[in-house]
Amino acid sequence: MSGQSWPSAGELVVCTVRDIKDFAAFVSLDEYPGREGLIPISEIATGWIKYIRDHIREGQKVVCKVLHVDRNRGHIDLSLKDVNDHQRREKIREWKNESKAQKWIGFAAESSGEDPEAIQAAVIKKYGDMYTVFEAIVVEGSDVLKKIGLSPKAIEALTTVARENVKVPRVTVTGNLILTSDKPDGVNIIRRALRSAEPKIPDADIELSYLGAPTYRIKVTAPDYKKAEKAIEKAAAAAIGVVERAGGEGRLVRKPKSGKAA
Repeated sequence: MSGQSWPSAGELVVCTVRDIKDFAAFVSLDEYPGREGLIPISEIATGWIKYIRDHIREGQKVVCKVLHVDRNRGHIDLSLKDVNDHQRREKIREWKNESKAQKWIGFAAESSGEDPEAIQAAVIKKYGDMYTVFEAIVVEGSDVLKKIGLSPKAIEALTTVARENVKVPRVTVTGNLILTSDKPDGVNIIRRALRSAEPKIPDADIELSYLGAPTYRIKVTAPDYKKAEKAIEKAAAAAIGVVERAGGEGRLVRKPKSGKAA
């Protein structure tokens, strides 16, 4: 959760609707305990609003944009209509992740005997939030924690919690390798090319399968599309290079992205 006592103008915040009047909705700010805000009816939705309850209800979780903060008067003005669907989804995802991460830090602190606020402060200072460190542990290993000055007990506890709770999403990209060779030993050339198409690339899994000469399917699974694209291009270039140096021909025919893998 936020280490600040007040939100800033322009910030997106998660709120719980507490009370609704004809002219406004009153909400509490989930990330700022004790802070309440007001959404004027003009900021509920675009266009003319006949009944405010057609657009918002008590107990609802909403994402609002902070319009104005008056600390002296304790007022926070918010807008619901200025938040689009993408912003709302991303903010809710971020908020849920931070809520989980705060609990995980509490578990790690309890099992290690360390101060949870000290762990939280160290993590936020390095990563800017609490959830990212848990993904970093799973992807890069517990050594990332040594860079933020935590004790061995805290490192061990955080690592255990991360590995038990975090599953880093992975994506898959595919393509077809077209490899041809007219040489008498063309079969061996293709075999060497396919072996070279499986280089060791950190965080990337490469699979090759035979579809029927001269086509071979190449599938790469990685934590994100940037790494997956880089890996498939590197693997294909290695195979094509072997074939071309032997006087043959090769090319990569891309397939559409298949999305997240389990």
